[in-house]
Amino acid sequence: MQPDIIRAHSAPLGAAQQKVLRSTYLMLSLTMVPTFIGAMVGLSTTGFIMRHPIMSSLIMIGAIIGLQFAIAKNRNNSLGIVLLLTMTFILGWWLGPLLNVALSLSNGPQLIGVAALGTGGILVAMSLIATTTKRDFSFMGKALFVGMIVVFLLMLANMFFQIPALAMAISAMIIVVFSLFILHDVSRIVNGGETNYVMAATGVYISLYNIFVSLLHLLMAFAGNRD
Repeated sequence: MQPDIIRAHSAPLGAAQQKVLRSTYLMLSLTMVPTFIGAMVGLSTTGFIMRHPIMSSLIMIGAIIGLQFAIAKNRNNSLGIVLLLTMTFILGWWLGPLLNVALSLSNGPQLIGVAALGTGGILVAMSLIATTTKRDFSFMGKALFVGMIVVFLLMLANMFFQIPALAMAISAMIIVVFSLFILHDVSRIVNGGETNYVMAATGVYISLYNIFVSLLHLLMAFAGNRD
């Protein structure tokens, strides 16, 4: 490993990095609007997803991957922003079944709030580590990509096996992997490796989405009140 990969930088953030970081956080704030609207729509339109969970999951995964490629292709024009907001609306809609299950619990609204606060807390913590230490965490990229593939394959397998303990383990793994992805992505902005705020916001949003879903799954499993 090259020593300069992990060294701490004492110099303050340059104007370019500050601009990308600020624009990334502003875009993330904007993505919450279509996500919320999509979630409200999803609460009342979950029939197809519930009847065909495996098929609909595979279709959704394919659509989101396709949208991410389209966002990357159009990252330097306004269409990239439109595609990103469209993706966040679709992912918000995809939350519908999970939110319906959570809201069927007597403490469901509280669990959703805790999951949201926990997700926000992880974003703040990882961002502070990246921006205050200014270390270059890009060396984690390959390992995190492998971890993401492993988690994805486990999720696909558990769609068929439906093992509760494995589902909980997968949720915990997702939280760890995507928390580190946030650290990795913000670090790339801080160190000049990512100069496009649309791409940066896309990556961080996907991480936040997965963390929220996994936190809510764990909270429902261990603290859900079904009385």
